[in-house]
Amino acid sequence: MIHPDIFQLHPLPATLDREVALRCITECLDCIAGCTACADDCLAEPDLSDMVRCVRLDLDCADICNATVRAITRQTMPDLRVIRSVVEACEVACQACAEECEHHAAMHEHCRLCAQLCRRCEQACADLLATLG
Repeated sequence: MIHPDIFQLHPLPATLDREVALRCITECLDCIAGCTACADDCLAEPDLSDMVRCVRLDLDCADICNATVRAITRQTMPDLRVIRSVVEACEVACQACAEECEHHAAMHEHCRLCAQLCRRCEQACADLLATLG
């Protein structure tokens, strides 16, 4: 997790709403961990052939969340078009992953929990996008 003080102390902050951006970063980091764990859990399930799409979306979501964290964390002279595109991609990845995990949630607790993390991250991305105009 990024330490809030480090993020808040940037001498040339981006025009992003720092509170909303920090929440998005935090939710993305939680989502990365949840998706990575869910993918690994899926690989150990006896019905692995039914879980292939879930693993794929878990890993895609984790990678896109990671790129989003990195882009938002760098505050020096951002191009808001790039930030907007990355955050939109993250929102879509979280939505797709959550939808897939929700299909498996009744049988696999890790998928239920992952879907919740993805939905929280999806909302944090939507909230950040709303501040970008």
